[in-house]
Amino acid sequence: MADAFLALETGDVIQARSRSPGLAHGELVFTTSYAGYEESLTDPSYEEQILTFAYPLIGNYGVNPNRFESTRIHPRAIIARQLTDPISQWLSKESIPSIDTLDTRELVMAIRDHGAMKCGISSGNGATPELALKELEKCPSMDDHSEIGLSVSVKEPIIHSGTGPNVCLIDCGVKKSIIDSFSKRNVNLTILPYDTSIATVIDLNPDLLFISNGPGNPEHFVDAISLVGEFAGKIPIAGICLGQQIIALALGGTTEKMRFGHRGVNQPVLDIQTNKVVMTTQNHGYTVSDPGDLSISQINVNDNTIEGLVNMDLSILTRQYHPEAHPGPHDTLNFFDDVLSMI
Repeated sequence: MADAFLALETGDVIQARSRSPGLAHGELVFTTSYAGYEESLTDPSYEEQILTFAYPLIGNYGVNPNRFESTRIHPRAIIARQLTDPISQWLSKESIPSIDTLDTRELVMAIRDHGAMKCGISSGNGATPELALKELEKCPSMDDHSEIGLSVSVKEPIIHSGTGPNVCLIDCGVKKSIIDSFSKRNVNLTILPYDTSIATVIDLNPDLLFISNGPGNPEHFVDAISLVGEFAGKIPIAGICLGQQIIALALGGTTEKMRFGHRGVNQPVLDIQTNKVVMTTQNHGYTVSDPGDLSISQINVNDNTIEGLVNMDLSILTRQYHPEAHPGPHDTLNFFDDVLSMI
């Protein structure tokens, strides 16, 4: 007998098995990654979303905290064809509802057909379709989460000391792997809140301004957009994922919400200058539609969306995908060397 229910914006209610109890609502998305579930679950870019794993078995190599990308799980709930006991116990301990034994192939196709959609989950003792539908009714759109950065950003500056260049990283939901990538290059890294003021950055006198990845609509990150507008042409600026979108907005560009986004570890990207294709890890639901004062340097082979932007006169370099790639391929780790070479 089913003890979990998933209510979709389409009107469908799907029965499932509860692996950790609770109620949840959020934007339903999927990832095609078949490994790296610990990294995905702790990726701040999944904040306010309900994550479906396309790969059928999740949790088959346990849970290792050394692989975490942040200090907590960020999706509101988890869906899989089959969840193992170790990962179910971890999710339950962290009060994250999870369900399995439903047809995730059909669910992924529904997301592809209808786009990322609102959903509600009722899981565990007392779960009913009605409770799942009530959760669905509570669900706002991602465009309504105007303060989503507050949920994922540091509250006070954090310094990772190094003897190299001074880098100010604006934390819009940064992954640990990005911090590690800078630390391995011995930079003096200051991580700042997403709403940091222009005056604060001026006082720190950085050699580079870096805008991180993160969740939600880039248009809501108005303080980060202002920072880029203020420092463009004065110091080098770089960004990843949401960071690319924020930088484009600051330089006269536009962004738009994608139908179901890019989430997985096998997205092919073409570098226009070298004509070389690299495999990339991606996790985003918005994309740059107009680059403004930036030039397009890389595009997605599957759908021609913008994957890289550059303006060497202003010393700006961005990527839509995750060069640090945890999980995923390491084809593009040299991005951090290219960024630091602008200093």
